[in-house]
Amino acid sequence: MNLTMTAGVAELNNNGSGGLGSRANTLSKGLLMGARGNSGVILSQLFRGFARYASSYEELDAIQFASALQSGVDTAYKAVVKPVEGTILTVAKEAAKHAVHQARRTTDIVDLMADVLAKAKEALANTPEQLPVLKQVGVVDSGGQGLVYIYEGFMEQLTGKAKPIDSMPAQSKAGSISAVAAVHPAEHHDATAQAKLVTEDIEFLYDMEFFISRTLGGVPHSNFDEDQFRKTLSLNGDSIIVIADDEVVKVHVHSKAPGEVLNLALNYGEITQIHILNMREQHRELLSTGLDAAPMPELFADIPAEPARSVDPAEVPADELAPYGFIAVASGQGISDIFKSLGIDVVLSGGQTMNPSTEDFVKAIHSISAQHVFVLPNNSNIVLAAQQARDLLEDERSVTVIPCKSIPQGIAAAFAFQEEESADVNTDHMMSAVSHVKTGQVTYAIRDTMFDDLEIKAGHYIGIENSKIVATEEQLLETSQALLTKMLSNGDEIVTVLIGEEATEETTASLVSWLNETYPDVEVETHDGGQPIYYYLFSVES
Repeated sequence: MNLTMTAGVAELNNNGSGGLGSRANTLSKGLLMGARGNSGVILSQLFRGFARYASSYEELDAIQFASALQSGVDTAYKAVVKPVEGTILTVAKEAAKHAVHQARRTTDIVDLMADVLAKAKEALANTPEQLPVLKQVGVVDSGGQGLVYIYEGFMEQLTGKAKPIDSMPAQSKAGSISAVAAVHPAEHHDATAQAKLVTEDIEFLYDMEFFISRTLGGVPHSNFDEDQFRKTLSLNGDSIIVIADDEVVKVHVHSKAPGEVLNLALNYGEITQIHILNMREQHRELLSTGLDAAPMPELFADIPAEPARSVDPAEVPADELAPYGFIAVASGQGISDIFKSLGIDVVLSGGQTMNPSTEDFVKAIHSISAQHVFVLPNNSNIVLAAQQARDLLEDERSVTVIPCKSIPQGIAAAFAFQEEESADVNTDHMMSAVSHVKTGQVTYAIRDTMFDDLEIKAGHYIGIENSKIVATEEQLLETSQALLTKMLSNGDEIVTVLIGEEATEETTASLVSWLNETYPDVEVETHDGGQPIYYYLFSVES
């Protein structure tokens, strides 16, 4: 939510002119493209609905403000396939409902906001009663807490008690190497992407991002032809993203002729917020610092062996388009390599601690020259951002999001894909494969708690089966054994072990030996996943 909100604020700072309605639309656009994680996506939808209502107003009175909050709730609930109460949705719903009620009784916006904040806090305190898992561990919903913080910010601003902000977090530039990792041939997996890539082979070397203000420069709105603009950019560029409305156009492009790009943009308005990065220079710096020898997947993914090309399928002859393209989210170099070996075109760096944004998915989809793109989020907290990207592109790209919630599920889905089948048949195959995979994860506890009669101690290891804690022990090996005992049943044939970056060779060898002795009929496969946080990821298949 912090990353999502920061993206919205950056957009607002870049183009925050006009009255409340105009600014709400600008903020909404920034939140939409910067949304990360389930709470971030829902937050962007709350503000999207708010902006839709407020767009025609220069300012809002109490009744209009309450109605805008309710519009946000309606939009957010529609965006979630199966809304869960006891979450940010509930806090927003209860606060908006109360706002509509109280707006009939007061015209003072400060008094109304105070009532809204009080109701939001009350709803937040009640989330453990609505969501049993929260009550078990003695916490309130984190997304709801985040929304309360935002409402507190509203209140501080309205009352003039807002705290000064000395600095803003640094923003990652669009098109940076953290955004997209392109596939490499399987035979090259023994070398890193940075080492394989020749700096001079980066053809479209200038990573450009800027805004075109269509209200400045004396250029009529009607002069902008988005399709023609994209086509012209593609003559000397790739990785093209154009987001346009009546007042502003946001442009991202990799180009070998930045001057021509800027001259083209000047035909449509005044250029602002220009950022240009030389990707050859960036690559030389990476090599000089030795990062090619030890890439850190949590911070950045591979530089493409060939620069990713942004392709509009409508502009490419049908016989030149691949029938299918794939995007997967992975955390850990070994897991990334596994997906690449299975034919995944783009691997986004992400996981429990670093969720790709909606914009990351949009860029990745644009980079693939295929008739149909499948997306494997591989984390329950990433599915909504992937689905939001799909919805944003529904008029121009054919995209299916397979809602796999773990790395093992994503690998199973990739294995189930059959090139000769239709998209619908492949979707059924992959969904079936996902449903037949049991997923296990081993990590450690950061606090004392109770969960389903399990007494968990801080620092002890915990075993998680399909998102539920089922085992906890003081030692890693014992926890892993207890988890696998819960997971394995008669008829199971394969156990796959993905080894995390902090697991030792000694513990792994002991675990594999125990599996072979205890379950002699089960085939055991091990792979170096390199994932952080989780010492082991287990996949059990029958």
